[in-house]
Amino acid sequence: MAHRESHRVDRIGWLRAAVLGANDGLVSTASLIVGVAAAAADHGSVVIAGVAGLAAGAMSMAAGEYVSVSSQSDTEKADLARETSELAGDHEAEVRELAGIYVARGVTPDLATEVAKQMMAHDALGAHARDELGISEITTARPIQAALTSAVTFSAGAALPLLVAALAPMTGLVFWVAGSALAGLALLGALGAKTGGAPIGRSVVRVVFWGALAMAITAGVGRLFGVAA
Repeated sequence: MAHRESHRVDRIGWLRAAVLGANDGLVSTASLIVGVAAAAADHGSVVIAGVAGLAAGAMSMAAGEYVSVSSQSDTEKADLARETSELAGDHEAEVRELAGIYVARGVTPDLATEVAKQMMAHDALGAHARDELGISEITTARPIQAALTSAVTFSAGAALPLLVAALAPMTGLVFWVAGSALAGLALLGALGAKTGGAPIGRSVVRVVFWGALAMAITAGVGRLFGVAA
């Protein structure tokens, strides 16, 4: 019976975009609402600011992820094109290069050469992409997936403080939004850590600390400008 193992590395791409999107949506929208509320704005203005923050943030996250991951994808494609040219130009040199990589990993020279020949006979470009360039099916860039994931998860994260802001009374709204946001961040940190196999406590403390700091700073800015007005 074949032994099957479950690893988490195949989750890196979407997990990174999902955690980043939800965390940013929760922190930035809650901070915006807290800052506007601290400036003594009326309830309607606070909610409108939250809605605007959700829409603008989701689009910004999607665009930023798409551009960033597209740049990575372009680099990967350029490297693969160059590798294809090198394989066509001097196949034997590429065999020696691949064998050298295996030797550096602890394989004996003769065996490394034989392995390199067999790997390249099966899929020369794939072997060099994986072992020389570090490009594989798991780690390859997917711009559209990253953009959509970021936009959706940003909106999901932003929905919590926005909903609380819409339902909570204006008196104490800052504390309601901040408290719910910190609770949401703690849950997000725990879920992200569990999914990725990382220590839960450290992840929770990290996201809660930076979220609290962001809201405290924006509340201070809102209070400053509110008093100045």
